[in-house]
Amino acid sequence: MTGPVRHLLSIADLDRDSIEQILDLTESFAEVGERNIPKVPALRGKTIAWLFYEDSTRTRLSFETAAKRLSADTMNFSVSTSSVKKGESLRDTVSTIEAMGVDGVVVRHSAAGAPNRIAEWVDAAVVNAGDGWNQHPTQSLLDLYTARSHLGDLDGRHMLIVGDIKHSRVARSNVSAFTEMGADVTLVAPRTLLPADIDHWPVEVTHDLDSVIESADICYLLRMQLERQELAYVPTLREFHTEWGLDPRRADLLPEHALIMHPGPMNRGVEIDGSVADRPNALMTQQVANGVAVRMAVLYLLLGSGLDLVDERLAAA
Repeated sequence: MTGPVRHLLSIADLDRDSIEQILDLTESFAEVGERNIPKVPALRGKTIAWLFYEDSTRTRLSFETAAKRLSADTMNFSVSTSSVKKGESLRDTVSTIEAMGVDGVVVRHSAAGAPNRIAEWVDAAVVNAGDGWNQHPTQSLLDLYTARSHLGDLDGRHMLIVGDIKHSRVARSNVSAFTEMGADVTLVAPRTLLPADIDHWPVEVTHDLDSVIESADICYLLRMQLERQELAYVPTLREFHTEWGLDPRRADLLPEHALIMHPGPMNRGVEIDGSVADRPNALMTQQVANGVAVRMAVLYLLLGSGLDLVDERLAAA
């Protein structure tokens, strides 16, 4: 990266040059994934621990695949079978893992700021894989990479982020990431699903999806995060789908080049119609595939020897 970055805790840790550096390096690692043996020795001898306090499928498997393709050793931590169930504190758990000799920690936690605290306690590099409603930086990087691969330069592109903005760490990260890369972002949601501090976000806001759908280059959908909701923010999920869901009629109004994106898991029939999710311009599967190469790039830049050796190592692998 352009500066000495030890951790990736937030998209705010990265300026535009750093983001572009990660995306360019991702191109090299995407090529590795297409080889008969998709593996390079870039992180041989390094150990990475997974510290997931929340359930995860895509993110965890993506990071694990990325580490293995870089030849790193991995240490898996499961809250359900750990001493956390006996009352062990986060700090003690982290200290125990660091004592085993890890070079990196990938952490997902329900508390906003938990990865930042861990970064204060350990010498290892820390990557935030999602903390509460706060941040999910590698998701935003893979979203940028996916969008850029289809649209090219994102300057002046119009991105809609639709759905449960209030409870979404992906929305917060993507607003920062896409505006940093020059895109114009519009949030589309009922008033009850917008954050209280929305006036300070660098975005436009509307409650009417139909009023902006025809101008979108990217329609990014978010699921209703019922596990984070303590109140009923919409009368029914059916009504949410009627007012804010991407159904076939609305999908037909999108420009021909427009991309449909979603961080997963999808709730078909709520934020997106099942038939729309299967259209050619719906890129959810590509997002998952690109996540591996993006996370390879992040892990390498934090734990490897720097960009000057990337071409040499990939060529020799």
